[in-house]
Amino acid sequence: MDSSTVQVTRWKRYGKDRLYVAADEAQIGYWDLVTDEAHAETPEHLPTLVEAVEDWRASHTGQITAAEPIAVVPNLVPAADPPQPRATVPSRVVTPDVPSTHRPWLDLTTNRPGAEAREQALAAREAAPVKTLLARALRVHTEERAWRIGADGEELVAAQLVKAAKKDPRWRFIHAIPVGNRGSDIDHLVIGPGGIFTVNTKHHPQAKIWVGGTTFMVDGHKQPYIRNSRYEAARAARLLTAACGFPVHVEGLIVTVNAQDVVVKKAPDGVHVTPRMQVAKWLLRHGDLLSVDTVDAIHDVARRSTTWQP
Repeated sequence: MDSSTVQVTRWKRYGKDRLYVAADEAQIGYWDLVTDEAHAETPEHLPTLVEAVEDWRASHTGQITAAEPIAVVPNLVPAADPPQPRATVPSRVVTPDVPSTHRPWLDLTTNRPGAEAREQALAAREAAPVKTLLARALRVHTEERAWRIGADGEELVAAQLVKAAKKDPRWRFIHAIPVGNRGSDIDHLVIGPGGIFTVNTKHHPQAKIWVGGTTFMVDGHKQPYIRNSRYEAARAARLLTAACGFPVHVEGLIVTVNAQDVVVKKAPDGVHVTPRMQVAKWLLRHGDLLSVDTVDAIHDVARRSTTWQP
């Protein structure tokens, strides 16, 4: 293959450092600079991938930590594009004006529920290990505890989403989606025949929760959860619409975890509230608002990290 047609793009984020290689609009694969391993699309692409990375390293001396010659440890896990949407829905499902081969992306469907919150809890614990240990022993509320129980709540909600998908496989979901460049993330994005929802998990053990319109009370204290959920859904709709090329409507869903009592006096506009144990039933009772083709097309775009990092 003509080396002049090969493009190498370096991508560094979320602790990962990779070289993505493409040629003539086709993905060759990527090289993981952290583990020093090749991930070729096919065995036939491996020589081209290795040659492209060697050329890149020769012209970028000193910009990577590994100075040793490439030791090929092929890990032939295809970095395959997900199936393209069928012709019955709009086929333009990549970010406008930017060729997909020039925008390497991570598949967010591999994200674990609560991953972002768990990382924040770990960082807080490592920053003050003694303080964290004492706070746990004394049951003192700390930032580390808040992130940790938040992650626990997200895992519990994810189990309900799995339950819904087992009963109706048309429901799809993605966890811990990083959005923008300010550390924001969406706990869960749910896509299915009954609509699209950004799910915000609120873990308040033994709390009494009262909801009336735009008011969300936890043990008598007002919280900005409705406003935040509405904003999160609107932002997701905007990004998905831009990436899909057709209008995508998203609503917010606040899921309470381990609360003692949840009373919804008046449902907020555009935002739903339901206890964790009722999530699967709540999703499954929705009618068929979206076709399977539309669900697949939106999920295909939502799984790409580049959709959320415009």
